[in-house]
Amino acid sequence: MQLDIIFENNQFIAVNKPSGLLSIPDRLGQELSLKDLLKEKYGSIYTVHRLDRDTSGIIVFAKTEESHKQLSQLFEGREMEKYYVGLVYGNMMTPSGSIDAAIMEHPGKATRMMTHAKGKVSLTDYEVLESFRLYSWVQFRIHTGRTHQIRVHMQHIGHSIVCDDIYGDPKPVLLSAVKRNFKLSKTAEEERPVLARLALHSHRLKFTLNNEDFDLEAAVPKDLRALLQQLRKWKS
Repeated sequence: MQLDIIFENNQFIAVNKPSGLLSIPDRLGQELSLKDLLKEKYGSIYTVHRLDRDTSGIIVFAKTEESHKQLSQLFEGREMEKYYVGLVYGNMMTPSGSIDAAIMEHPGKATRMMTHAKGKVSLTDYEVLESFRLYSWVQFRIHTGRTHQIRVHMQHIGHSIVCDDIYGDPKPVLLSAVKRNFKLSKTAEEERPVLARLALHSHRLKFTLNNEDFDLEAAVPKDLRALLQQLRKWKS
């Protein structure tokens, strides 16, 4: 697999992770992860944070123990600005705002999180970038780093991330849902999805390390761009 490297120096490497690839090895260790690929290329690599398997976008790994400690402290101290973009269901009544709802592990469902007063403090800012008939394209900034934070918070306010198989509707997006008077071509037996994965992308990280400012971006991937193009085309 070709690594999409956004930036690297002697301290860390920033990679644009594709959707579907694990950030780090799971407990069974039977599946290839981004960290495995980086270790093949660089030798020693240190985990700083992670993205969900189906979330694409920018992720940072440290190259040294010292930079691992420094970068981890930036995340823990909330000095790392983290921005995401994603497509959610429905038109949001408020174009921008903050979701301040504590998150905890679901007591009855493994690997699932939920909002609950007894959970950990979790804060997400959002801003609607574009509105469509059935969807909204939204930028998120997370001030905390809880598991599935954006996904849980968007479910909490009734606008789940598109194609979310845990917190929303897992069904893929079809052009027939977007384009009026859609007709399947005579040669096709069934309609191919425009998007069949979680519509969430880690877009930007902004931070200062050793007195040097970094503002790193991961380009929105082809599948999300293609869907946005169709939504814009058939918006009216």
